[in-house]
Amino acid sequence: MEAVTVKGTRVPALGFGTWQLGGRSCTEAVRLALELGCRHIDTAAIYDNETEVGEAIRTSGVAREAVFLTTKVPPGELAAAAAKRSAEASLKRLKTPYVDLLLIHWPNPAVPLGETLEALAALKAAGKTRHIGVSNFSVALLRAAVERHGADLLCNQVEYHPFLAQQAVLAEVRRLGMMLTAYAPLARGRVEKDATLAALGRKYGKSAAQIALRWLIEQPGVSVIPKAASRAHIAANLAIFDFSLSPEDHAAVGALGDGRRLVDWPGYSPSWDRA
Repeated sequence: MEAVTVKGTRVPALGFGTWQLGGRSCTEAVRLALELGCRHIDTAAIYDNETEVGEAIRTSGVAREAVFLTTKVPPGELAAAAAKRSAEASLKRLKTPYVDLLLIHWPNPAVPLGETLEALAALKAAGKTRHIGVSNFSVALLRAAVERHGADLLCNQVEYHPFLAQQAVLAEVRRLGMMLTAYAPLARGRVEKDATLAALGRKYGKSAAQIALRWLIEQPGVSVIPKAASRAHIAANLAIFDFSLSPEDHAAVGALGDGRRLVDWPGYSPSWDRA
């Protein structure tokens, strides 16, 4: 498994997303992902599946310290006391003494950013999380967090796939010594319908989805967290480490971007970067 190394921490480049997975199907999917070699699991309080994710990790036979586990504080719970309660409730549901990465799930303009970052830093100091980070942050918000508030952030998790350029955000996380984690990397099914990606798949003996995932992880400082439920799809997502895209083909995938965003949350979405 390839990895992104950031701030002395090794994060598996390919992770497993759990949005919209629940109940026994979530537990089984996470357990399958771990069985097949995945060591990077992503969840969130608002996914309402932390209990199932935690059960899967505990019963997988994989040591807890071998799994890079991320969860997130909801945007409605970013005031200091609420963020602390949210994080501790997540740990109880996951039945783990710590997570590897705790993120602000979405920015909330109603809560001072510095207050939330200070609360997350206190949770890190207390050993509740190994690292802190953000999700759905724009360049301006990243600069405010790091340069104005002095936050030591590991990651910004954002929507990123071949159809949505994130070059401005990617350049900024690199400048700040952070990593970027791509969610919705298969553009919610759009990848499989794209003729360019399908043609490249035929060229490399891979699927369109595997081409898109490979394109993402070939970019320095980028990890990716596709979701899958079946053994076949999980295994396919993991089978992207035995080939590389040529420079020309990598550029061809990057040229597909049309700026069409799939994920937005009115009231919490920032002013998105356009490049």
